[in-house]
Amino acid sequence: MATPEAAPRGWLSVFPPARWLRTYSLRWLPLDVLAGVTLAAYAIPVSLAYAVLAGLPPHYGIYCYLVAGPAYALFGSSRQLAIGPTSAISILVGSTLGGMALADPAQYAQVAALTALLFAAVSLIAWALRLSTLVNFVSETILLGFKAGAAVTIAMTQLPKLFGVPGGGDQFFERAALLVTQLPATNPAVLAFGLVAIALLAAGERWLPGRPVALLVVAVAIVVISLTPLAAMGFNTVGVLPSGLPNVVLPPLGLHAIDGVVPLAFACFLLAYIEGISAARALAQRHGERIDARQELLGLSAANLAAAFGQAYPVAGGLSQSTVNDRAGAKSPLALVFASATIALCLLYLTGLLRNLPNVVLAAIVLVAVKGLVDIGELRRTYVLSRAEFWIAMVAFAGVLLLGILKGVLLAAIVSMLLLVGRAARPHVARLARIPGTRRYSDVARHPDNEEAPGVLIVRVEASLVYFNVDHVRDEVRRFVAAAGTTLRRVVWDLSSSPYVDIAGARYLAELQAELTAAGVELRLVDARSTTRDRLRRVLPDAAVDRRLEIDAVVRD
Repeated sequence: MATPEAAPRGWLSVFPPARWLRTYSLRWLPLDVLAGVTLAAYAIPVSLAYAVLAGLPPHYGIYCYLVAGPAYALFGSSRQLAIGPTSAISILVGSTLGGMALADPAQYAQVAALTALLFAAVSLIAWALRLSTLVNFVSETILLGFKAGAAVTIAMTQLPKLFGVPGGGDQFFERAALLVTQLPATNPAVLAFGLVAIALLAAGERWLPGRPVALLVVAVAIVVISLTPLAAMGFNTVGVLPSGLPNVVLPPLGLHAIDGVVPLAFACFLLAYIEGISAARALAQRHGERIDARQELLGLSAANLAAAFGQAYPVAGGLSQSTVNDRAGAKSPLALVFASATIALCLLYLTGLLRNLPNVVLAAIVLVAVKGLVDIGELRRTYVLSRAEFWIAMVAFAGVLLLGILKGVLLAAIVSMLLLVGRAARPHVARLARIPGTRRYSDVARHPDNEEAPGVLIVRVEASLVYFNVDHVRDEVRRFVAAAGTTLRRVVWDLSSSPYVDIAGARYLAELQAELTAAGVELRLVDARSTTRDRLRRVLPDAAVDRRLEIDAVVRD
């Protein structure tokens, strides 16, 4: 296991190769070459399928791997993360751009590249402003439901190809209804071919993990279609792919086009960063290394900038492709460079071989790939641990099916934020009493055997005291004061679990002090943080704001 490196500083943090190249061993070079070739073998068939999901001609998916990998290698902090198109981002691009009134396929491709350019700009801004932690507001729970919904949505787009029917429809349920009506027209030969491909891919995933099984299935399918009469039995094929490398082209920067894809670019950025950083951390932990979360923003920006100029569409670091890279022996980001070089050679000399690749095989590749997006075990664990978070995941799942990928994930994020604000607005207000035989105090509601001091009420708000929860706290404390009756002589407020008290909270404490003083009751504030203590002493100049950590000393005073 490698020794974790110290956090980089200065220009080294902006350009990681300056660090890892100094420790690079020539013994790793054959491993990186092998990993690059293996990754290319995995990436070519998968990228063809994902490009179709995005609504683009198949070769645009290959362009993603071709240009994005080397760009990430220059600025990313992970040694094993592989950058390319992912199923979730592909369906997000396809479902969103498919609803726009685009004149022709060329304009569609230009807008997809523009989305990558805006993605790169958002990621660069996030890096410059050090916003790497803000994306945590899109929780893993939301992603859990989103991925499940995306998997079902993606599967529905591919099932018509599996059955050999035209399909159609814009939303999930419309597609499902159309598929049901078209099932009597199923092409048995296409269905059988697709099921065999799925079985081979699933077997390879189980018995040969990390190996380019998809490439083998693609090669066999091409040979079978080329040399047997099956080609005349209704099989649709990829057709001739353009050979050669993509031209470097600046995407259109018209204000109308930009305005239409800004939400899409932002959604792609959120999903790509969270998915990529999760995969990068998992791989780094396996090797005893560390990931710079902020640097990953710069790596993503560089990769998507290259995608934008290389006639591709938004890319991300995916766990499946990164696992292939890692298990093939990748020791450094040079593996991405060798993968790109291998893909370039294929684009220059081997595109003609893909002419007879049946579309049903691409559908099979996608169907096998997306099953990994549905994590039933994690959904069960979430249900057991937190019903509220489970239902947030279900909102994301249902939102994706009912509203589409983009609107569904945004709906789940809004619901999650509302629930978060709702919980913060109604924090638990505990009434404390002494644990028998000790000088410690805990919640009476949870420990009814605690000993209460006569004439003393001890309260603790288990959150910061801020403007949007003051009314709730006021109501709870008034209820406790009323229940204490006329024997009450002192209220002790434990601030140990309130790390911050804003102006509204301080003013409420001043109001409470005035109310209690008028009733002949003393207010004592204990264990306030230093900044909070300073603010309270300015707002409550006559109040006793104690630094004592033990409530017991104030209670017995």
